[in-house]
Amino acid sequence: MKMMSKNSVREVALDIVTRVGHQGGFSHLLINKTIQQKGLSHKDTALLTEMVYGTIQRKDTLDYFLSPYIHNKKKLKPWVLWLLYMSCYQMVYLDRVPDHAVIHEAVEIAKKRGHKGIVSMVNGVLRNLQRKGPASLEEIAEPMQRLAIETSHPLWLVNRWVEMYGMDETARMCYKNLERSMMTVRVNTTRTTREEVIKHLTDDGFKVAPTTLSEQGIVIHEGNIIQHPLFQEGALTVQDESSMLVGEMMDVQEEMNVLDACSAPGGKSTHIAEKMNNTGAVHAYDLHAKKVALVKQKAEQLGLTTIKTAASDARMLPQQYDEHTFDRILLDAPCSGLGVVRGKPDIKYAKSEDDVIKLANIQLQLLQSVSRLLKKNGKLIYSTCTVDRKENEEVVASFLREHPEYEVDPSFFTDLPKETNGLVGLSQWGLQLFPHDFDSDGFFLTRLQRKDGHHG
Repeated sequence: MKMMSKNSVREVALDIVTRVGHQGGFSHLLINKTIQQKGLSHKDTALLTEMVYGTIQRKDTLDYFLSPYIHNKKKLKPWVLWLLYMSCYQMVYLDRVPDHAVIHEAVEIAKKRGHKGIVSMVNGVLRNLQRKGPASLEEIAEPMQRLAIETSHPLWLVNRWVEMYGMDETARMCYKNLERSMMTVRVNTTRTTREEVIKHLTDDGFKVAPTTLSEQGIVIHEGNIIQHPLFQEGALTVQDESSMLVGEMMDVQEEMNVLDACSAPGGKSTHIAEKMNNTGAVHAYDLHAKKVALVKQKAEQLGLTTIKTAASDARMLPQQYDEHTFDRILLDAPCSGLGVVRGKPDIKYAKSEDDVIKLANIQLQLLQSVSRLLKKNGKLIYSTCTVDRKENEEVVASFLREHPEYEVDPSFFTDLPKETNGLVGLSQWGLQLFPHDFDSDGFFLTRLQRKDGHHG
């Protein structure tokens, strides 16, 4: 592990935020790649991650703070604008670095990359910010606009959420989205138990706690779990707590035949295989061969031999299988991802209302296709990592209108963890989890069955 100078960590951070902001790269992927390539120390990794996520997470707020001091923003090259955003983020939100140091380093980077005019502009803008402070949010009178700018969410999204869930729930979600998400891991129960792992990690100086929504989950409050031998040996895998609830609610038993129609990167497939104690079969599909490779890799790492992987569009699966083939089907549908903004902050700027509508149509097609493959007394879970009714409740409602032979499995509601009772997101169509409910990802899930199911 080599230490980088603070300045070069900032240059690397600037490269990443510019790529994400200007060319649509994915922040989490670019950060991981950079950490691996440059072999960053723990301290540098923390600084890099903080600056990249923080700057992207709060981009619209930073833009508002800086706007009075920047003339003709449109003429600036992307890297200059992102350098200003990143510097503003450090000055407003990070106490560790004094303002004069932030300004000095920004000017040094500008000297390396730009001409004299840019250097003096960067210097001038940041000194104004230091002297006069950021523009006041108090001046925004309209509540939704203010929430949008204060929490850096596009206004269309705030309006949409307020329409669906009201102002209070939306505000809670928007503020929660500014916090970094918790690291949670799932214990591979074919190899060890949660109690053993918690004891082991606690002995090794980690601060951990059991998760609420899954009997296999552990929240890591402190410690770098990825470097731990348990992780290397396949006793643990990283998975968000709300995503673990899907595996819990599949209601699988040993020797079942299960379809996971959109399985990459494999968190839920491997969870299902663990739940069946590595018996039966999990048929894991995904559209792209490259993504299917990730599922295979994860299964091998965890020593699970019952997962069969292949690339396919889930809409085409009825051509490969007879009707009524599977005991359980999981459709974790491709979605707008608006429930995972904390871990992937670029999502909130990249999506539009049109995307949500297009995705809802695909989700319904997928559900119609895979449902044909469910056995008479089987169960099908539909889930997404978004918080939009159009992609969640409305997809389920449309499907049930067109397929009166299906219903939401009544036992789904009694099988849910008792902690979900009384949540705002519970409806006749399923459960909508918000990021502020359990400090986990925003997630929707429901369980469907054929109405004649209970006759066997």
